[in-house]
Amino acid sequence: MIFFEDLMNPEGPVLLPNGDWLVVEMAPERGCVTRVSADGTGRTPIAKTGRPNGLAVDKEGTIWVAESKNPPSLLKMSQEGEFEVYMIGPDDDPFLFSNDLVFDPDGTLWMTDSGVLEPEWRAFRSGEKEDVKVDGKVWRIDLPTKTATKIDSGIGFANGIAYGPDGYLYANETLTGDIFKYDISQDRPKREFFANAFPTEEMDSHKRGVDGMAFDDQGRLYVTVIGYGDIAVFNLDGKLEKRIPLIGKRPTNVAFGNKGEKRIYVTEQGIGQMEAYDVDADGTLLIKDRGRDDD
Repeated sequence: MIFFEDLMNPEGPVLLPNGDWLVVEMAPERGCVTRVSADGTGRTPIAKTGRPNGLAVDKEGTIWVAESKNPPSLLKMSQEGEFEVYMIGPDDDPFLFSNDLVFDPDGTLWMTDSGVLEPEWRAFRSGEKEDVKVDGKVWRIDLPTKTATKIDSGIGFANGIAYGPDGYLYANETLTGDIFKYDISQDRPKREFFANAFPTEEMDSHKRGVDGMAFDDQGRLYVTVIGYGDIAVFNLDGKLEKRIPLIGKRPTNVAFGNKGEKRIYVTEQGIGQMEAYDVDADGTLLIKDRGRDDD
């Protein structure tokens, strides 16, 4: 079903404790972080940043924003919308396209950097430009010290990111549909192939891709698949269990509702809406990060 309309290129859904949602609206006309009411009846922009992409909220309620354009950076934002540029990456390797964010249970922030400036990527996706260099990265970010450590690079547009119940970090590659995992207990995590989310049929590479991801409490990974308009669901062995067809063809991210609701919420950029679907599980709860118990 359609939960909320009147969004412009939405992404990054985050559920707040009171049931409201935070999303970003990436379209130039808005370029803002927006609050959507819990009952799906209204939207309230809280801050215009440029082209915000991913969102994460820490246990104190601070909003962290992957700003992809003005400049590519990590923003620190209050619930009222006051924000600052917290970091732009190392001096010798600045962020190019800050994309998606996730906290692990210990409070370390992880971010994908798609590895290409946004205007270049837009030209490639529209078919206007064929020769675009893309060097996607995965960053480990220590917030107290404002330190970003690169754990992987050379990814064909690094995009969705999620922390798994197995203790691994998961990230995906838009251009190929591949999903990777990393043993982040290691000082230098190595990229391991996990699965590919594309269906077998071919599609124009300019129109397909993978985007946001989330785990349920049964250990299954939900992956938004752009172009095909569905959610691919994998078990921890990397086996595809099912595909959930969506209304729109260009989903950007997926998140779970409140515990007990057993529902996913999907942002869709083509039509500009949030969609909701009943499933048979709740989302994984990162207890240390969210500051909530599991009762």
